[in-house]
Amino acid sequence: MYRHIIFDLDGTLLNTLEDLAAATNWVCALHGWPAHTVEEYKYFVGNGAPKLLERVAPPGTALTDELRRVTLAEFTERYNAHKEDRTTAYPGMPEAVRRLRDAGITLAVLSNKPHEAARPVVERYFPGLFHRVQGALPDVPVKPDPTLLHRLMEELGASPADTLFVGDSSVDIRTARNGGLVSCGVLWGFRTRQELEAEGADYIVETAQELAELILR
Repeated sequence: MYRHIIFDLDGTLLNTLEDLAAATNWVCALHGWPAHTVEEYKYFVGNGAPKLLERVAPPGTALTDELRRVTLAEFTERYNAHKEDRTTAYPGMPEAVRRLRDAGITLAVLSNKPHEAARPVVERYFPGLFHRVQGALPDVPVKPDPTLLHRLMEELGASPADTLFVGDSSVDIRTARNGGLVSCGVLWGFRTRQELEAEGADYIVETAQELAELILR
């Protein structure tokens, strides 16, 4: 049994897609850019807000440092104000997380969502269940770079041998591999089984209950 579990946030613990899409489309409207469908956002998100905004900009847009700064500030303000409008925990996840915590497992979150947004949204839907929540920080590489993963593991007293990384995308599977961890892909999130298999996920689960049983076996 693993002693430490590190979860991705968006697409793994919480379905945040509609709120992310709404905030980003709001920024697009401010700048006269075309809006995108919620389905398209499944492949725009995952690498942090700056990359998200880069992906939604129309081809040929001159993404100057000033435009990047402005759009990021606009997105951050809008998303922080509306991050819980339609966001929900995935079915069975609160129960599965509580079951793991009750079993004495140390639980943490590592997200490319900005740190100031990640912590309150986790606490809102999973109150008191996670020992650490780490979001993206300025001037620190985001996943799949392992910098914040290693920092988080050090805080937890975790080692690669006793830690499992759980996520819904190739970014998460690559993060686990870069950190020397075993990975588990989940199929209820934003990406596909094919993506997770192609990236080399060690395990793939279809339900929160299956995830808990894999960890506790």
